[in-house]
Amino acid sequence: MALGRRLAAELEAPALVLLYGELGTGKTTLVKGIVSGLGVANEAEVTSPSFVFVHAYHNHRRVYHVDLYRIEQAAELETLGLDDLLAEQAVVLVEWAERLRLPALQPALRIHLRALGDEQRGIRVERE
Repeated sequence: MALGRRLAAELEAPALVLLYGELGTGKTTLVKGIVSGLGVANEAEVTSPSFVFVHAYHNHRRVYHVDLYRIEQAAELETLGLDDLLAEQAVVLVEWAERLRLPALQPALRIHLRALGDEQRGIRVERE
C-alpha cells in the first residue's frame, strides 16, 4: 500500500495504469494504496471488482478500478466501456491487464507483480 501511495503522487488524469501478476500477488492491495494516495477513498473501501468488473471512486478526482480476471472473450471487453473510461479525465487502474488486446493504449505505468514468498513480492514499475 505504501508503494501505491507513492505512485499516486506521480499520476495526473488522464492516466492508465496496467497491473500484471498472478492471483494473490498483491494487485488489489497496490490499488488500495493508489486510490487512497489519490485521496478518493480509504483502503478499507477499495475491494476487488472481480464480479462487477469496474468500481468507480470519485470526489475531486475520478478513479476507475477495473478487474479483467473473469473476462474470457474479447467481446466481453467491449461491453465494459473501457474506451469511455479512458476518454474521461480519470485515472484508470486495470488488473489482469494481459487480457487487454488494445495495442493503441498508452499507459502511464505498467506494474508487474510476482510472489517471492508468503510475505514478499517482486514489483517492477515501467514508466512510459
